[in-house]
Amino acid sequence: MPLLEIQDLVYETNAHRSTRILDRLSLSVEGGEVHALIGTNGTGKSTLASVIMGCEGYGPTSGNVVFDGRPLAGLKVHERARLGITMAWQEPVRFEGITVNQFLSLRNDSGRPARYLELVGLSAERYGNRMVDRSLSGGERKRIELASLLALQPKLAILDEPDSGIDMLSTQDIINVIGAFKAGGSAVLLITHREEIAAIADRASQLCGGRIVCSGNPAKVAEHYKSRHCDVCTGRECHYV
Repeated sequence: MPLLEIQDLVYETNAHRSTRILDRLSLSVEGGEVHALIGTNGTGKSTLASVIMGCEGYGPTSGNVVFDGRPLAGLKVHERARLGITMAWQEPVRFEGITVNQFLSLRNDSGRPARYLELVGLSAERYGNRMVDRSLSGGERKRIELASLLALQPKLAILDEPDSGIDMLSTQDIINVIGAFKAGGSAVLLITHREEIAAIADRASQLCGGRIVCSGNPAKVAEHYKSRHCDVCTGRECHYV
């Protein structure tokens, strides 16, 4: 049984159902797997992440999200987090008022915040006692947030465009972070619009027009994505690879 299974998911933006963002979408993520979800901006990638996480206002119109054998319908964000789902947002969380070490210790009381900082490429000596405030750049906040997710040791980490922003993480940074998640036994749903980031994954799926149009080997999915030849985009027949 997959760790995460999404079954015929439909998400529409209002009661009149005039705008369908996700259209009968089905997707699975296995335990310990890195699964890349690739698509251009506006295809529904972040919406899907919000539906999985249970964010307010993102209840599906129909379909099911099942995690570790349990349907998630009706569960709030914190309840899903207790089950082992966590997410790094495209925009880093605006946490403030405590030191970086204290913030990481809130997520894991093992007394090893330095280890998690080093995994995201930050010096524990330089950053551990810094206050979490606006003096940190967006990229530094993103790294600290990723360190906090590593400290949680989740069953599933959703990384929404980890390479976005001005002070963005390099491909090697992302490889290192994903390796750390895998070493800790976590599965990763890696959301991206860049084929070189998708290539890091064990398996990939392309999202277009709210549907999964191909899924399988990351290199083949990336090739399909670059060609823009799918049933949704062009009316052509699309096959799984």
